[in-house]
Amino acid sequence: MKLLKEKRYLLISIAAVAAFLFGWYLATDVYQLAPTTMLPSPIKVFKTFAQKFYDIRPDGATMLQHLGSSLKVALSGYMIGVVIGLPLGILMAWSKRADMFIRPLFDMIRPVPGIAWIPVMIILFGIGLLSKAMVIFLSSFTACVINAYSGIKQTKTVHLWVGQTFGASNLQLLFKIAIPSSLPMILTGLRVALGSSWGALVAAEMLASTRGLGFMIQQCRGLFRPDVIVAGMIAIGGTGAFLTWLLTLLEKRILKGGRW
Repeated sequence: MKLLKEKRYLLISIAAVAAFLFGWYLATDVYQLAPTTMLPSPIKVFKTFAQKFYDIRPDGATMLQHLGSSLKVALSGYMIGVVIGLPLGILMAWSKRADMFIRPLFDMIRPVPGIAWIPVMIILFGIGLLSKAMVIFLSSFTACVINAYSGIKQTKTVHLWVGQTFGASNLQLLFKIAIPSSLPMILTGLRVALGSSWGALVAAEMLASTRGLGFMIQQCRGLFRPDVIVAGMIAIGGTGAFLTWLLTLLEKRILKGGRW
């Protein structure tokens, strides 16, 4: 039954994508509801997408070169955000003193979107890898802290009481009960942080970069190449979906105790 539902979901997803592409084709190639300078046809976009894998025109790099640059920045900032954000969220949830000390500052930083930090990072670190990675860090850091904090706070009190009854120390309660029970929330935070990082990356590259998918889109906007812009959007969406799929596989493996 479960396999049947998964196949049905896959077929519905494929049908939805096919219907969207067919509607796009009708609107552009058949009925020509919009000029090609505004909305290119799907055929033109997919041709451009394939061509960008070996042609550096019109922005000076191939699709793989832009994608590699974007991944380098995104994963650098994302990993820093995860390494700092998860332990900080756990600490804030577990220690009242840490929560009282850190929470006010975090509540001030949290509402500020990552892209708002771009001018500050450019002033501090220039337009290199570090400035963009720090923007990504701030975007992923917030999601990691919030989900780790919420996961630890949702630990059932009765489970902690049982641990205390058996003589567990404070650290044992944290690592044996609180963190394992909060893994679903923590792993969800990793996926949310990845989406936030990828979105902030594109904005950062649009404003301060010499290569990357965001840079490619920004350059082609000025060159009136909507086909390259849409091809870049497809690359961004496809890469983000693939990375999310990898995290979902990791989540399933961890929650099932190491079994796929």
